[in-house]
Amino acid sequence: MTDIKAAFSHTDTHASTRVLIIGYVWPEPRSSAASGHMMQLIQCFLEQNWQITFASPATEGEHRADLVSLGIEEVRIALNDSSFDLFVSKLQPDIVVFDQFMIEEQFGWRVEQQCPDALRILETSDFQSLRHARHQMLKDSLNSDSAGDPSDICDTSTPGLFKQIAS
Repeated sequence: MTDIKAAFSHTDTHASTRVLIIGYVWPEPRSSAASGHMMQLIQCFLEQNWQITFASPATEGEHRADLVSLGIEEVRIALNDSSFDLFVSKLQPDIVVFDQFMIEEQFGWRVEQQCPDALRILETSDFQSLRHARHQMLKDSLNSDSAGDPSDICDTSTPGLFKQIAS
């Protein structure tokens, strides 16, 4: 895996950083906070004049953001399909952002095989176990004099918790 400095340095000053975002769904900023956050990340990448490709296995929803109007290439990808290998190998992104742990599990190993130098980033704002823990802490703090120690409410037997944290 490439370190962050290497990912942002180019020998060709005319080359643009290529970013591939793999989303569980197409962003719908008016429907969810996670999509709004994804649009903020996209805006940051656009401000750097980076080439962005957004790929998703989901069908397009009626409320999705118009990424094409922002100059972003949209690509529909399939789960468990070797066609993704060819796609990502041709694209050769410098940075790959996975919007959910499940998406990283599904495509991360393929990205690593085809683009070993790409910087892989797991966007972590949607970890359900952490969201639940924060919600429970808030409820508990409103109903008691608890000190708010997260170890009391984070059940380490939750399936997938350590996989999420390890990523």
